[in-house]
Amino acid sequence: MRQTTLFIPTLKESPADAEIVSHQLMVRSGLIRKGASGIYSWLPLGLLVIKKIEAIIRKQLASIGAQEILMPVIQPAELWEETGRWEAMGPELMRIKDRHDRAFCLGPTHEEVVTNIFRGEIKSYKDLPINLYQIQTKFRDERRPRFGVVRAREFIMKDGYSFHSDRTSFDQTYEKMFTCYSSILNEIDLDYRAVEADSGNIGGQKSHEFHVLSDIGEDTIVCTSEGGYAANLEAAVAKKSEPTDSPLHELTEIATPGVKTIEELCAFLNVPASSTLKTLIVRVSDHGEETVSKNSFLAVVLRGDHDLNLTKLAKQEEVLGEITLASENEVRKILDAPIGFIGPINCGLKVLIDHEAFVSNNLVCGANEVDKHMEGFNSERDLSSTDYRVTDIRNVSPGDKAVTGEGELKFFKGIEVGHIFQLGTKYSEAMKASVLDESGTETPAIMGCYGMGVTRLVAAAIEQHHDNEGIIWPEKIAPFFVHLLPLNMHKSDLVREIAEHCYDELSSRGIGVLFDDREERPGVKFAEADLIGIPHRLVIGEKGAQDNLIEYLTRSSKEMVKLSPKEAIEKIVSRHNSLTAEI
Repeated sequence: MRQTTLFIPTLKESPADAEIVSHQLMVRSGLIRKGASGIYSWLPLGLLVIKKIEAIIRKQLASIGAQEILMPVIQPAELWEETGRWEAMGPELMRIKDRHDRAFCLGPTHEEVVTNIFRGEIKSYKDLPINLYQIQTKFRDERRPRFGVVRAREFIMKDGYSFHSDRTSFDQTYEKMFTCYSSILNEIDLDYRAVEADSGNIGGQKSHEFHVLSDIGEDTIVCTSEGGYAANLEAAVAKKSEPTDSPLHELTEIATPGVKTIEELCAFLNVPASSTLKTLIVRVSDHGEETVSKNSFLAVVLRGDHDLNLTKLAKQEEVLGEITLASENEVRKILDAPIGFIGPINCGLKVLIDHEAFVSNNLVCGANEVDKHMEGFNSERDLSSTDYRVTDIRNVSPGDKAVTGEGELKFFKGIEVGHIFQLGTKYSEAMKASVLDESGTETPAIMGCYGMGVTRLVAAAIEQHHDNEGIIWPEKIAPFFVHLLPLNMHKSDLVREIAEHCYDELSSRGIGVLFDDREERPGVKFAEADLIGIPHRLVIGEKGAQDNLIEYLTRSSKEMVKLSPKEAIEKIVSRHNSLTAEI
């Protein structure tokens, strides 16, 4: 492609609203342009990258027998009402009506649509398993779109769905998809981690997320220093500590005037946060906004140095509705004490206490009385007359022992680019998508769900592959393979002749070439070449051309060697062929 005919509107400066490197470089290099908050147009250079990623995805999915379909962006409300998600999805679901006042939504995901297709066409176990996928535009009305295409409202996603008549087939496909996603990310040349995850509002049982490691990632990934355990923070668990055997202190009331927070308590008593207890009062069932009933609330107890994990708490049997922290007014009505001095002893509520708090001795906790705390708290002794249950409701911390026994837990940041779910029969039961098994009995299909963010992968790749000058594209997803830069070609017939020869020869061998045939100063060409980030570069100048030499360098290292045009062409062809030959 000649650069004079290619639409690449590059910018020297980053837009004011671009917070992260990938967003800045995608705008500056002419990959995208903003249409509205969280909505972007993809320009030629960016679309070429998307097509490269899609090709890798299609190739890997074809290798495991997945079949591509295309489902509509607009989905009827009736399907979502069958599964109960029309209301459950909340404001992220963009609801619209047609001219006949019928309700539709812009699809954020396609479980309902694909299950509807399945139930209309598949009737027997003999037609299973089947693994269907699409690459389609999605829309989620994010409350706070940010980081360019990392968290956009409109995006391109690969989503897939498998259907099975038995658990063995289901598990086999899940493992194939896990391996397939790993192969895709390896081929794109990304540093990633596959982690155990919570299924969120998609639902289902087991799930794994695939995170590209990045400091700007919105998700915290927990991995072991040894071994293979990995999970996101919502799902991560640590090895349980053994009960401490230190002598028990007497439970003593102490005055703590104005000391309301853990930080203030630690400073006032000169103790570490691990020697304190924090008690949160949460509403876990809705008996009406105006009603303040003790049955609607739980006391949630953790060690002072630990944070509550809302995902774990939401899965507890005592939680019957949406979790919200009790207000100051509600706490005073229930316990007759202000927030900051609440403790679990005789509080009159069901208590959920985290395991680590339960096995720790001689802690400081609230006394359920203003300006007072209790010193020497021990769970087993001091909760004897309280209705309590011990469970895991905390976030793990760096340095915790891994639940697998494989070293300590370490924290990383990651951009989630893929998520695979074991849905089970959640959607097939709700939508009556059944097949006849070998005995002729109707049984709901077992389902799997497999998503990968195509446009998000572009940003994730740039976050990992860039320098101060611009993008450094991984070879397999670069918009072009080689950037041809003749200098002052309009003044030199020899430079033009060599450049045209290289362009024709490389193009004829199926190699993507960006030919900078513009009448621009060398400095402008080099700066824009660095910004755009094509992996290989050939620079043709008048002096070298007279000696039949051109400069070859890679964008990643910028180590330059002088080669004859023939040698340079063969070097690029050899590298290109070795990449295309890889499985």
